[in-house]
Amino acid sequence: MKLVLRLPERKEVEVKGDRPLKEILLELGLNPETVVVIRGEELLTLDERVGEGETLEVLSAISGGWGESGHGV
Repeated sequence: MKLVLRLPERKEVEVKGDRPLKEILLELGLNPETVVVIRGEELLTLDERVGEGETLEVLSAISGGWGESGHGV
């Protein structure tokens, strides 16, 4: 399975699939609570099993925030 990491640099890695997503993220040294994973247009849950031949995109779930005023920049 191919994972496209955007954290924020773009990097592609190959890993074995057919197991829970959380297990794969931990194997890669990623904290599952700080990322979101997308397959196509579907947001995946950590207990979802992912298989061989799939391409997943991993994005940081932590953003820059709203600035000092609490309002958008």
